[in-house]
Order: sequence, then structure tokens, then C-alpha cells
Amino acid sequence: MNELTPPVKRTAKDYATDQEVRWCPGCGDYAILKAVQKTLADIEADPANTVFVSGIGCAARFPYYVETYGFHTIHGRAPAFATGIKLANPELDVWVVGGDGDMLSIGGNHLMHVIRRNVDVQVLLFNNEIYGLTKGQASPTSRAGTRSPSTPLGSVDNPVSACVFVLGAGAKFVARGVDTQQKDLPVILKRAHQHKGASFVEILQNCIVYNDGVFADITEKAVAADRQVVCEHGKPLVFGADANKGLKLNRDTLSIEVVTFGEEGPEAAGVLVHDETNRTLAGMLAAMDDHHLPVALGVIYCSPAASYGEGVAALKAEAHKRNKNADLASIMHAGHTWTVSDA
Repeated sequence: MNELTPPVKRTAKDYATDQEVRWCPGCGDYAILKAVQKTLADIEADPANTVFVSGIGCAARFPYYVETYGFHTIHGRAPAFATGIKLANPELDVWVVGGDGDMLSIGGNHLMHVIRRNVDVQVLLFNNEIYGLTKGQASPTSRAGTRSPSTPLGSVDNPVSACVFVLGAGAKFVARGVDTQQKDLPVILKRAHQHKGASFVEILQNCIVYNDGVFADITEKAVAADRQVVCEHGKPLVFGADANKGLKLNRDTLSIEVVTFGEEGPEAAGVLVHDETNRTLAGMLAAMDDHHLPVALGVIYCSPAASYGEGVAALKAEAHKRNKNADLASIMHAGHTWTVSDA
């Protein structure tokens, strides 16, 4: 009699390859890799059905270190490759990985289209506000005044807000996390995976060599509680070391401001309750970028809609219904054609 042995549950180690992980010691990419591998284990991802797609840059090494299928493509074009992969085989679980330079400079156009089309992939943007692989030049997310080899007197460019950008492109799922927050980041990644359609996650990541401590004013233990507000659907937007600060809508200026409350509680103080389906609120939360307001983390926006793949499948079905006997050769030779002779 045969005995049926239940499958052994995979762990994060099962999603690690035999390749030597080659990032600078202390790079935030190590922490992100760990969080992704844990996420894959938690969702019981099938390595044979999972694909990681990357472009160029430090983050683009990712497919070599995850025990799944992977494509290391060309600069900025990972979203385009991922779109083709998902359309060719809709059953595949496709993840797109790239840095702020790769995704928002040469790849900004491709990122916009994978988002607006709502292709069912997870897009992870590692934002360290610098070009790391090419030795520390200012990137599209570098803050004004950033000194670098390409901006020795300080950058005069206005930086791109990644989450605001994708919301403007019509994103249906937008979230933000921090590389070192190992309890919270896998939760965000699992939410992104559950979402059907394009999921966008910006991950604040430290570049220890060329932009060390760029997010210290947000992530350092001494200031984190006062500089971060975690967005949880249906819960008040409360933060602070004493959990006595909240975000309130100033109805005169139609802007968000910080309010401090006491025993009366956040509701009496008019603190906003997070509604992840509210696009207007999401835009305001994503845009908070000065020292007077905290940085929004967690799921900022989630409003599911039909994916691009579903729309394409419906069109194919309709086309087949209208002409069941059509084939590619007959279509290619229909209408006005010509023959190139050997003469």
C-alpha cells in the first residue's frame, strides 16, 4: 500500500539560489531580498510558476538570487518585458524589480504604461534616491541640493514622487515600505500579491556607499514614531511616540495638517480615518514630503478593477467568435499584398 506524504511547506531558504549575493555590505537590497523570500514562502509560491523581471542597476541583480524563473532585461524596459510575459502566459506570477533610476528615468514611460493598463504584475521600486551601480549620480528622486558626481554644486531638479507618479498614471494599488522593517514589509508585499491588477510598492532603501542615511530623518529609531504614519484601512491616521498625533483635513485650504489630541481621542480631534479606496485621500497621503508631515507607509490606495489581461482575453474570445476559421496566415495575406521576386 502506498503512503501519501503531505508536501513539505517551503521556507524562505527554499527561495534562495546558490548564487553569491553581490551587493555592497550593508546595502538595503539584502533586507528587501529577505522580505521577498519570506513573502514567497508565506504565499506558498510555486517556483515553476513565478517570474522575476528586472532592468539595469543594483536592484536588477534580484532574479539571480531568487529560486524562480527570471529575466535580467535592459535598462528601463522590465515593465514592457513583464507585460509580454503575462500576456503570453497569464497563469504566471510576475514580479517586476527596479531602482528609482531604472524605473523613473529611462523606464518612466514603461512604468507608466504597465500601471495605466493595469497589467496583473507586482512592481517593486527600490528607492535610494541615487544611481548606485554607476557610482552615485543624482537620480530622478534625488532631493534638491543633492551633491553628486553629476551635480557637484547640488541638484536643482525637482524630485519625482514615485507614489504620486503612479497614482497620476491610474494605479489601482499603491503602497510604501521600508527595507529594514522586516515585520511590516512582507505584509505589504502579500497585500500587493493578493491584488488583481498592477500593484506598485515603493520601498525606501538605503545605499550605504553613495547616499548613506538619506532616509535617516524618517527611519532612525529616535524619530521614526514621529516621522511615519502607517496607513491601515478603517483606522485613524494616528502617529507619534505617544500616539497622540493625527492627520486632519484643513477644510479651508483643502490640505492635510497635524493635530495633537489628548484624552478626548482622535475622533473628537477630527483625525482622518484611512480609506484605502479613496483616491483623493491617497494622493494627499502620497504627496506628504516635508518635515511638518509624516511619511505615509503601508497600503495607501487599493481599488481593484479589471486587469489588462482580462480585457485582452475578452477581445480574443470575441474575435474568435466572429470568425472561428480565421488563422494568422490568412490574415497576413488578406487585402492588398505583393510578392518580392528574386530578380
